[in-house]
Amino acid sequence: MADIQRIRRRKGPVTYVVRFAVIAYLFLLVAWPVSLVVTNTFENGFDALNTVFADADTVAALRLTAFAAVVATGINTIFGVSISLLLVRNEFRGKRLLGSFIDLPLAISPIVVGLSLVLVYGGRGGWFGPGLESAGIQIIYATPGIIMATAFVALPLVVREVVPVLEEIGTEQEQAALSLGASSWQTFWRVTLPGIKWAVIYGVVLTLARSLGEFGAVKVVSGNILGETRTATLAVEEKYLNWEQETAYAIAFLLASVSVLCIIVVSLLRSRTERH
Repeated sequence: MADIQRIRRRKGPVTYVVRFAVIAYLFLLVAWPVSLVVTNTFENGFDALNTVFADADTVAALRLTAFAAVVATGINTIFGVSISLLLVRNEFRGKRLLGSFIDLPLAISPIVVGLSLVLVYGGRGGWFGPGLESAGIQIIYATPGIIMATAFVALPLVVREVVPVLEEIGTEQEQAALSLGASSWQTFWRVTLPGIKWAVIYGVVLTLARSLGEFGAVKVVSGNILGETRTATLAVEEKYLNWEQETAYAIAFLLASVSVLCIIVVSLLRSRTERH
């Protein structure tokens, strides 16, 4: 222990150089660009935000984005926890392949994701699209397609948060609960879920943040119909290209604020829980 403390006290020039490089990298890549969005949003006070909420089409875009993000997050939370339990608590053929397949949305472009969904569910030439549309169900250029695209790109986030925690806590407590007569469902709710609670919450927050900011896949499947399938990220592009930069900054600020606020709240709650 004393050796470790001695090593920590020895901070040479290299340590400070590395620290400075990391801080500078984060500042130039994250902090500064985001701060510019904030300053440009409030350059004329609250005029930009007032313009956003006064425009019915922009409000509809924000509402659609929030709805799609919440639904996609709910879907990914349920399936993410289920897939995590399957990967950690079971041995089967193709397990590694399934684990790699889950990371596919992170490896391919969102544009490719959107195009893939169009090829499967599109009304013209899609595998299932014509049949679904004949039954009165439209996926592409409608809200279901936006939700599917959003859920697809954010799929791995809950899984990658929960799997390491499940591996760390092991199965001893679960086996003890089962041996005492608890059902599988009771064991999950009273033993497993409390153990992975914070991993699930972080996964949900990351998924929500990723869903709110999705652009590429949504642009392909939504059709960008004003007041119907235009999301907030598409509205940012449209406003910026049409020389309405203040409104674009304001919408971007709202999206970023929700994500940052979620992360801050979760961090504060976790710190408070650990202190108690």
